[in-house]
Amino acid sequence: MRCLIALFCLCLTVSAQAAFTVTVERKPVDQIGVAAKPGKRLGVDPIDKVLVLKTQRQLQLISGGEPLKSYRISLGKQPNGAKEREGDKRTPEGFYWLDWRKVSDRFNLAMHVSYPNISDAARARREGVAPGSMIMIHGTPIDAEYPEWYFATLDWTDGCIAMKNDDMREVWSLVKDGTMIEIRP
Repeated sequence: MRCLIALFCLCLTVSAQAAFTVTVERKPVDQIGVAAKPGKRLGVDPIDKVLVLKTQRQLQLISGGEPLKSYRISLGKQPNGAKEREGDKRTPEGFYWLDWRKVSDRFNLAMHVSYPNISDAARARREGVAPGSMIMIHGTPIDAEYPEWYFATLDWTDGCIAMKNDDMREVWSLVKDGTMIEIRP
């Protein structure tokens, strides 16, 4: 019984902290370069968090609360709103973890987003739908018919976050498994 109470308290604490985490952005998005602050260097300072800004089609690497680098991204084919169910072609919104990675035959490199979280799963259960799964940050297909630049301006995924392959290789090398990812509208 004590173990169950301790587990409940731990889950409540973790979810409460995630629900009230706020990232302060001190620079306008268009001014974010490689170095956001003297002393902070990409590749030297650990990445604490990945921040996705869906409306701006941007992924930022955050270290010590400061954005270090920003990348252009593509989203699901239905980019507005949070993911509600499997197959809705929407990218989720909320707090998750980048929990594992793989080399993908279709999309080069891919990092898994821990969707659904507890609240996503509970909402789907209440609505009687499958929440979906396998949300990834990944590269673009290598295809002679559709070159990489073709994908850069489209929202083309089934709910994942896609980026250019060079950018994906850089993020892959800088972000460790277990890093928090926040996906905002």
